[in-house]
Amino acid sequence: MSRVVVADVSKTFGHTRVLGGITLDVPNRTATAVVGSSGCGKTTLLRVIAGFESPDAGSVSIGTETVVGERVSVPPQRRNIGYVAQDGALFPHLTVGQNIAYGLPGLRRHHRRVHELLEMVSLDASYADRRPHQLSGGQQQRVALARALARKPSVMLLDEPFSALDAGLRATTRQAVADTLREAGMTSILVTHDQEEALSFADQVAVMRAGRFTQVGTPEEVYATPQDLFTARFLGDCVLLDAVVEADVAKCALGRIPVQRNAASGSATVMLRPEQLVAHIASENESESGRISAVDFRGADVILTIDLDGATAPIRVRRASVAAPVTGQRVRLEVVGTAVAYTESNDAA
Repeated sequence: MSRVVVADVSKTFGHTRVLGGITLDVPNRTATAVVGSSGCGKTTLLRVIAGFESPDAGSVSIGTETVVGERVSVPPQRRNIGYVAQDGALFPHLTVGQNIAYGLPGLRRHHRRVHELLEMVSLDASYADRRPHQLSGGQQQRVALARALARKPSVMLLDEPFSALDAGLRATTRQAVADTLREAGMTSILVTHDQEEALSFADQVAVMRAGRFTQVGTPEEVYATPQDLFTARFLGDCVLLDAVVEADVAKCALGRIPVQRNAASGSATVMLRPEQLVAHIASENESESGRISAVDFRGADVILTIDLDGATAPIRVRRASVAAPVTGQRVRLEVVGTAVAYTESNDAA
């Protein structure tokens, strides 16, 4: 049985449709990430599930109970949902322990529970006596999560909780929160505009565009085999080449490369991820090669910009920075894995 089921939910503000018939199935004890650009409707979806907004149509079920639907609207406080906001929303005048225990009956009797929750989010029990301003941003978000977990919710909703943190802190806090929710057996939904965050956090990723999902699937599925060019571009760097497809093989500037099964024959655009291309130093007259026009050093790896023979635009290839080719050298490109071919019918860019 699914823990959260969103069925054909629509929401309009004024003359603007924010959600256009959204359907989402979040299995029990799993994490789903809803990812999209600002203004696409992902936070509105979260607020509808939480009960902070009422949909114009559709329904939301948690477990076996319909919490909003035709002639049904369970108030937020009765939905047994935990909610972690972008800024944590801790009370500055309360200690960490008081923040965590806020809303629980018999506040003074919850020292042991507070210490258990601090341990669950990888914070020492001594943090209970501190004030929020004495914590780092990542620690504040962990406290916000502990407070949300205190009432033992059936579902946890996270509204871009890591966006205000710097890059290094964001990664470690995200991992700590993901581990905590997994160990607690919690069903969770994260909304974010960060593609890497969505792919690393969740068991299921739902890509949203203008109030609708373009694709829902595992992180591996939506990244490796996106259903349209919008999804492909949104989830990471792409190498796009004009091609002609026949019998699941595309003929393009890289030669003959395999594409997904049952790809439509004819003119197409093929998509590869930069890591699918391996650059080998080539001789001056070697076929299906190109010349490096720029090298972007990024520490552990480099991005090579290559003017590929037969291509109308340069392509970008990622490779390890150790012994990397240099500007001006010719390279031959080896394709690893399968490309994805798009025709005009599935080009949603």
